[in-house]
Amino acid sequence: MHDDHQTTTLGALLTNDLVGITRGRFFPLPARAQAMEKGCGWVPANLGLTPFDEIAADNPWGCTGDLRLRPDPQTKFLSCRLGDGAFSGMLCDITTLEGLPWYGCGRSFLKAALDDLKNEFGLIMQATFEMEFQITGTQWDSAPAFSIQAMRRADGFLRALTDALTDIGNAPEIVLPEYGVDQFEMAFPPRPALEAADKAILTREVVREAARLHGHRATFTPKLHPDSVGNGLHIHFSFLDSTNLQPVTYDPSAPGGVSTLCGQFVAGILEHMHALMIFCAPTAVSYLRLLPHHWSSAYASFGALNREAALRICPMAPGVNPEKAFNIEFRPTDGTSSPYWALGALVRAGLEGLRQKRSTPSLLSGDPDALSETQRSEMGITRLPASLTEALAAFLDDVTVKNWFDPTLVDGIRTAKICEIERVADCDPAELCRKYARIY
Repeated sequence: MHDDHQTTTLGALLTNDLVGITRGRFFPLPARAQAMEKGCGWVPANLGLTPFDEIAADNPWGCTGDLRLRPDPQTKFLSCRLGDGAFSGMLCDITTLEGLPWYGCGRSFLKAALDDLKNEFGLIMQATFEMEFQITGTQWDSAPAFSIQAMRRADGFLRALTDALTDIGNAPEIVLPEYGVDQFEMAFPPRPALEAADKAILTREVVREAARLHGHRATFTPKLHPDSVGNGLHIHFSFLDSTNLQPVTYDPSAPGGVSTLCGQFVAGILEHMHALMIFCAPTAVSYLRLLPHHWSSAYASFGALNREAALRICPMAPGVNPEKAFNIEFRPTDGTSSPYWALGALVRAGLEGLRQKRSTPSLLSGDPDALSETQRSEMGITRLPASLTEALAAFLDDVTVKNWFDPTLVDGIRTAKICEIERVADCDPAELCRKYARIY
């Protein structure tokens, strides 16, 4: 007797919101495959959710409005090496019912910024996201940081994770046990910036799923404990000329090897970095990580091979072609951010520097916190916001940055952040860490 039974799996249509949480709709496959490819409904007020799934009573969207999740077939993913079921689906743009990009879609925001970069300056951004995360719920013995023991005790989980990431087209270049307790870091090859953001979003979900299937829990929270090592989401970027696809980030005759165009781009980021924190460090717990002497960049600064600089020129291996390997790392971003909104905001800020033909900033050597206030002032080095309240104020005070967004979205960000700030106002640092670790 012939058995025509097909195993049902769930396919996901996904988007990533302002606080870096991937949400979506799910369809039984293969029965609903065709319907899934057409997209599905979505709700504007979803963008107003805090990490605690609260919507501010005074959010600008309320109960009205309808949108669509419109899948991009180029983002289709499938991994069959995660337990008994396939992990499959597509990433989506959020559109109006007429099919136009919605102002609250982070993916569309990034795409538009990259289009402006290409059309105005002939630049194509290459990017990658370097991820740090921690594993909890293990029975592992203690092991020294960076050691073979630390790697081998997690061997089963890490091999399954690498297989699953390979399935979705994002095999890591390197996986290592990091300095923190049960902390790991993954680095990935550079690729076109939109694709890099897509892969970063999927990778976080694959890491969580692989950990769960091994009886653990993965967290990307910026701080697991107040006194622990932080987890960052470092963004690396470089540029190609859109005409001949040749690298244009490096200039051996310029200070630090930074080309004029790259220097202008970096200057724009530094000019608006305080306001950018609302996208790059978007939660209250983010600011327990952005402290002096934590190698996480507490100051808006530019340095070469300097892990206390918010933007740094990355080292290159001997013998490589510097034109191809040269890249800049942005360090303040953490795993509570959306790769779409964070990278899109960096591109928008960089565009401002390019349009104004800003000079390449001076290179910082050493720890900016060791400098006097006068020295920092002379170099244009400023302390980044020390709380989500300060970050929100910086965003609302920066007219240039606010003008990148629809006024309704600005109001939605404001109301959501105030709601989040009020929710955790009475938490001590330990409780703050526990609350966010449960979510991220």
